Amino acid sequence: MSAIAEETVAAPPRRRLRLALWLLSRSFSSMLGLFLVIAIVVLALIGPWIVPYPDHVAGAVNLANKLQPPSAAHWLGTDEVGNDILTRVIIGARISLLVGIGITFAAAAIGVPLGILAGLAGGRLREAIMRFTDLFLSVPGLVLAIALVAALGPGIVNAMIALILVWWPGYVRLAESKALSIREEPFIEAARVAGASRARILRRHVLPNSLSPLIVKMSMDIGQAILAVASLGFIGLGAKPPTPEWGAMISIARGYLPDWWWYAMAPGVFIYLAVLGFNLLGDGLRDILDPRSNRG
Repeated sequence: MSAIAEETVAAPPRRRLRLALWLLSRSFSSMLGLFLVIAIVVLALIGPWIVPYPDHVAGAVNLANKLQPPSAAHWLGTDEVGNDILTRVIIGARISLLVGIGITFAAAAIGVPLGILAGLAGGRLREAIMRFTDLFLSVPGLVLAIALVAALGPGIVNAMIALILVWWPGYVRLAESKALSIREEPFIEAARVAGASRARILRRHVLPNSLSPLIVKMSMDIGQAILAVASLGFIGLGAKPPTPEWGAMISIARGYLPDWWWYAMAPGVFIYLAVLGFNLLGDGLRDILDPRSNRG
């Protein structure tokens, strides 16, 4: 598969797309990941229009129906105040997906330019950027995120800010390593000799040749960001009730285990499937877009 994947990278754009789709379709795990990601995205897009109890999103109180087991009326049961759990986990898909994508793209927007600048400029500027990056990388990510949210205050926005500050150093490292490997290539030297400016070299040569590993990392990081936000919500530093965020739902539901197991199971399964989907899709994209990284 490696030789075919390398041919995909070198092929013209239209043929590259056909080869990429063919390679993706040959891998069961990649197709499973693609299916799960599409399902989560579709739920996030159309969720508000298909949920059976829209008024339960804002946390309506119906104590007569509290902690009902799964039934025809409530497929995934109800929570401690009588809200339909299926409704809330579907709306939670939109929140988790938007937060995961937002964290990943914001971190990449900060880290990629800094990494490419460090790789191309070299010298003291590179040292300054990379040493500053190392300060963040020296602390475990989730520990740093918890400390930042504790300082900023609980809430979904502050959780996103904290995770962006945790995530960007990884993109600096990746972009810097790609820029270092690309800047010595003959076509970069040819562009310099031809009088191309640094901005033109960056736009026409460095960025296009760095996209493949960045796309792979971003696809995996979305799932990891969803898990990280859920983790912060679970310990009370993320979204606050009645916001239907998966981690916050599990945090409340753990107090009702094991008798009312369905309450915790529903958001937990959704987190698992979302993270699994993005990880499997990322693995498939890596095989296609960055085949050299899989060489043992």
